[in-house]
Amino acid sequence: MNATDLAAESRALRERVAQFTLLANSVPVAIAYYDAPNSTCRFANRGYAEMFGHDELSIVGLTVAQVIGAEAAADIQPQVDAVQRERRRAAYERMLLGPDGRLRTIEVDLIPHLSEDGEPVGAFVLIADITRHREAEAALRESEERQAKFMQASAEGIVFHKGGTITDANPPLLALIGYTLEQVRGRQTLDFVAPAERERVAAVMRAGDEISYDSMVLHASGEPIPVQFIVRTMNHGGEVVRMTIVRDIRDRVQAQARIQHLAHHDALTGLPNRLAFMERVQARLRRARTRGRRGVPDALALLFIDLDHFKRVNDSLGHSVGDVLLQTVARRITAALRSGDLVARFGGDEFVLLLAGSPTAAAVQDVAVKLLAAIGAPLDVEGALISVTPSIGVALYPEHGQTPAELIKHADTAMYRAKSGGRARWRFFEPAMAAAALADLAMESRLAQAVRDQEFVLHFQPQLALADGRLLGVEALLRWAHPERGLVPPDDFIPVAEARRLILPIGHWVLNEALRCAVHWQRLGLLNVPLAVNLSTLQFQAPGFVEGVQRALHEAGAQGAMLELELTERMLMDDVASVQAVLARLKALGLSISVDDFGTGYTSLAHLKDLPLDRLKIDRSFVHDLPGNRGSAAIARAIIQMGQSLGLQVVAEGVETVQQRDWVRDQGCDAQQGLLAAAPMPAGEFEAWLRLRQMDEAAG
Repeated sequence: MNATDLAAESRALRERVAQFTLLANSVPVAIAYYDAPNSTCRFANRGYAEMFGHDELSIVGLTVAQVIGAEAAADIQPQVDAVQRERRRAAYERMLLGPDGRLRTIEVDLIPHLSEDGEPVGAFVLIADITRHREAEAALRESEERQAKFMQASAEGIVFHKGGTITDANPPLLALIGYTLEQVRGRQTLDFVAPAERERVAAVMRAGDEISYDSMVLHASGEPIPVQFIVRTMNHGGEVVRMTIVRDIRDRVQAQARIQHLAHHDALTGLPNRLAFMERVQARLRRARTRGRRGVPDALALLFIDLDHFKRVNDSLGHSVGDVLLQTVARRITAALRSGDLVARFGGDEFVLLLAGSPTAAAVQDVAVKLLAAIGAPLDVEGALISVTPSIGVALYPEHGQTPAELIKHADTAMYRAKSGGRARWRFFEPAMAAAALADLAMESRLAQAVRDQEFVLHFQPQLALADGRLLGVEALLRWAHPERGLVPPDDFIPVAEARRLILPIGHWVLNEALRCAVHWQRLGLLNVPLAVNLSTLQFQAPGFVEGVQRALHEAGAQGAMLELELTERMLMDDVASVQAVLARLKALGLSISVDDFGTGYTSLAHLKDLPLDRLKIDRSFVHDLPGNRGSAAIARAIIQMGQSLGLQVVAEGVETVQQRDWVRDQGCDAQQGLLAAAPMPAGEFEAWLRLRQMDEAAG
């Protein structure tokens, strides 16, 4: 080989070395070569040299211990020995403190260089910086650990799924649906969703939405469980994974159902309330109208039920007993229903029924009669035998109304007519009732104004002894001095006043005005007998009634002996024990007590003998037929005899003829009151009557 060839070959070799060096310095791997005998570095690329604080030239000739340090060299010596001994490559990781002072993770690959006869003559060292990879792995492990801790610690169910296939689930979810992790992993999420919800859940999965919505899962037993899904998308290990939080909402659903139930039902009886009833009746009426347009007649009957004197139960026995009674009434009404009928409690002691199935008048009557008997049956509550009767009003569709409001209004009107007719009755609505109700409403409004403006006056009618004509008593009679109608008799306005509780302020005025007149006439020496005042049931049962009478006496400066209170028979039968106690307290004030309209009620003689009464007044309806009517004569005679036996004074009301007067006198009656003796007179006329009578007595 001549010099030219040698020079060319030398240039080619240098070019290959330069190319190798360029390649070695360009790859992202640190490369070095150490010979076998003494582990001396014979080559290192720039990356390797700089990794250990050298350059490509200064590192050549240094031993492994000089390059990486004696301690590190001792650590890797077993790997080097294995490479030389076993003639195989070896790989390991170790930590390296770089020139910048940062601790890095490197992966070292030792590749043995063997001679032609297979003996090791050196080794190549390849080092890759895997710090970022290991940090990413550590971060991933930390994330997985946090995720695992979160899944284990969460009280709510969590499930991970990829492409609809479950990859993981936490214990709360497994407990919720009744499966183990092995039983759910690898299965489709839709397998555990209620059939009715699967289409919707699948649509959410296809859309990849991050969403919260209510759904239903299936327990292993097949029981559907209401849940809320909170769905999120995550990147886990480079893969898109869906995480779903499964929240058990059974308590919430139950609470909502309870709230919904309470919104439409009465809490005490469990019956539908007014709102629910009106909605259902409206639906029934729409159906009935539709059938009517098709030529199929459809009728409905609405019954309005109000309990008579229910307030008396609450006042005397307490609200707990009243509640038990209402619950019992609700059950009794429900038991009387037919298929398709509706019942509701409107509040207080009011119940409403809708009879379906085109009931005839006879069918409605049959239901009403059954209700009267069922509701009125006695009930033993905490040892007390109590009962209340209902008053029932009936309105028919389509005759009496086209809307729920109209039917209820007219049934309510009919119920009040039943109540005013004696209670424990039922009545069909009649158009005339609406006009009467409107008149009552106008009367109520005008009567309230009369109370405010004190448009009332008292007239006075004497009660005379039948034996000698002496004045035995005087009754104060209420009149309404209407600015336009003149004097309005009590029968025209007292029922409205009682129904609207206006009788309480009116009764208060009557008591005070009567006492004022009595004191005035007594001071003039004109009156020395009691002045009688009629009481209403509301007055007598009002809280603090006795205290109110005592206060009125004190304010008027009157003695108790100057006042007589007139009660009806029915008032005496309302809670006899309470009546006895009230009458005893009134008697203690020195008052007289009389029973007005006697003979028209149902007073038990056993109770009558135990009451502190002073007088019985024979009702004018019996006196009017005397002496010709045998029935009235028998009743009047019995009352007189009973009064004599009990030591009570008996007064005949409404005596208008001499024949009536003579008959009651001959039977032993004590006194008369009526037009024959004297008509009711205004205060001024009555005072003049008293003066004239006093003058006649003085002259006589």
